[in-house]
Amino acid sequence: MNSLLSHKGWTRGFRTTVLLYFVLLIVCPILGVYYNAFTGGLEGFWESVSDPIAWKAVLLTLRLALIATLINVLLGTMIAWVLIRYRFPGRALLNSLVDLPFALPTAVGGLMILLLLGPGSLAGEIAEALGLEIVFHQPAIVIAMVFVTFPFVIRAVQPLLEELDASEEEAAYTMGAGRPRVFGQIILPSMMPGMISGGMLAFSRALAEFGAVVLVAGNIPGRTLVSSVFIYGEVESDNPAGAAAVSVILLTLSFLILWLIHVVQMRGRRA
Repeated sequence: MNSLLSHKGWTRGFRTTVLLYFVLLIVCPILGVYYNAFTGGLEGFWESVSDPIAWKAVLLTLRLALIATLINVLLGTMIAWVLIRYRFPGRALLNSLVDLPFALPTAVGGLMILLLLGPGSLAGEIAEALGLEIVFHQPAIVIAMVFVTFPFVIRAVQPLLEELDASEEEAAYTMGAGRPRVFGQIILPSMMPGMISGGMLAFSRALAEFGAVVLVAGNIPGRTLVSSVFIYGEVESDNPAGAAAVSVILLTLSFLILWLIHVVQMRGRRA
């Protein structure tokens, strides 16, 4: 009896500690951002987010994050397919390198892009000769977003391909179905939940990327000034309320995306 009571007490204490840690680490900072965003009331919040520079930064971020997400969905699905369906030398190394953006500081990723594609690099000189502008322009921002969100789609699609029953494909081929039809009716529907959830995570992550973007983006409103760099500038300009207002937009979008991911995953499990 004493042992049972002791076990219940330990369990209750552990649960309380975990919840307290979660509240202090996650909930309190988020509430702090929302509180600072509305310190001036709804009017002050609307004045901050409706500022032309802030609004252009948000719209530009949404557009570039969407482009990066579409690239990642396409390339990530192809890479996941190759890693699961084919065996080749260096496959294990390639599979381990997929997670490198998770382990690498994002500022280092931005520095790599700057060194590889910057004005003094070979690729940068070739692009300049062709009349292309990469670093300190929108293409570099997209590349940085693609780099930091690279693993999401791959890691979301891989387990779905591993769980796919090969007998379904074999039965379809036996009944005379061609490769395009088998892919469209059997394989693609199985991968779709991972493509959607991985794409949503990549989009949410790209929205707030700062470390890699700040080194390769410019500060021209409407052209190269993204939300994260704008927020940093507002903090440096001693305007935390303006920074918090734009942050609230990104936070709210992220919450909505996470909720949609949960819905997609629940429907996938029921199916």
